[in-house]
Amino acid sequence: MFSTVLLGVVGPWQIVLIVLVVVLLFGGKKIPELMKGVGKGIREFKDGMSGINNDDPTDKDDQKK
Repeated sequence: MFSTVLLGVVGPWQIVLIVLVVVLLFGGKKIPELMKGVGKGIREFKDGMSGINNDDPTDKDDQKK
């Protein structure tokens, strides 16, 4: 719900302006490193969420122990 409201407010020119500001602040050489870190964080978050989903208390492996 929040993302649809946010996307309604942020148009294409605002996105271009945000990208331009990020490039000016971090420089062209730092952006790949920054995106790699963001991707790694998202991947770890997804792995953590799948780990939570796999911690089912009715799991048969846990009952055998």
